Amino acid sequence: MKLPPLKALPVFEAVARLKSFSAAADELAITQSAVSHQIKQLESYLGERLFWRSGRSVTLTDEGRQYFDAIGSSLLQIERASEELLGHEQSRLRLSVFSSFAVRWLVPRLPELQRVHPQIDLALEMSSENPVLSDRVADCFITIYPNVAAYSYEWLYTERLFPVCSQDYWQRIRRELGRDMAFEGRDEQPVSHQDMARFPLLSTHSIFDRPAGDWQAWYREVGEAIPDSARVQHFSHMLLALEAARFHQGIALTNDYMLSTRKDSEDFVRLPTHSVITGDKFYFAWKTSRRRERGIQLLRRWLVDEAIRGGLRPETPEA
Repeated sequence: MKLPPLKALPVFEAVARLKSFSAAADELAITQSAVSHQIKQLESYLGERLFWRSGRSVTLTDEGRQYFDAIGSSLLQIERASEELLGHEQSRLRLSVFSSFAVRWLVPRLPELQRVHPQIDLALEMSSENPVLSDRVADCFITIYPNVAAYSYEWLYTERLFPVCSQDYWQRIRRELGRDMAFEGRDEQPVSHQDMARFPLLSTHSIFDRPAGDWQAWYREVGEAIPDSARVQHFSHMLLALEAARFHQGIALTNDYMLSTRKDSEDFVRLPTHSVITGDKFYFAWKTSRRRERGIQLLRRWLVDEAIRGGLRPETPEA
């Protein structure tokens, strides 16, 4: 078996990950000259330049990036296999997750994760867009695109949008629609799509990547277009639109996970009207080559259990 200088591999991984020779030296508790020596030794063995250096700036060459992608997960597997054999139970995992999913659904549940799996040391990497699936980004992901062949996927949730507003704003809607009398023992009458347009519609751009795309989809569900008279207020993110709704500024479209955990969910009223399926499905993703890592599988099972318990998915997964 012909192997490269093994001492150089952790040094290369640290420099590539931290993008700095000095930061790698600090992390590894060695001198910067020792880092440079190990990198030169590895480059000499491979016959390829691994980094471009410009002053203090360090970037991977194309060959360096290819090598980093190949060996990064291997080094992690060696580390974790050794820890498991030594009886060290802790699993350090980086999870890349959408900011709204993290803030509204995952973070409130982290104390329960720590209670049932104290050996998992979870670091969250929040993303406003769908993350690139790579070991350089994180160990595992919440994604809506299960299309990278090297990864495995576990379905968590199929997104649907429904209108909500604050408790105070709902009373205003009922008054303006002539429904301010008590409905004791009766279900609330549905709010029609025509009536909805009488109030400000708070729109999230990022759902369909176009202005008012969420409300267009909601109206299209009943074969209509947004009325010309409708007042649409635009927000880049669902978190912002939901906050505007909380402060009585209109009606927002939101989804199940945004209201499934937080105590402030009681501040909102789900309007009695239809919902719309966006087509986005949320998956937990991990590299198939790392499928036997105990930490990843514990986190996967916990996420599925929580999704079932919180009503995001049934016990039997979708076909």
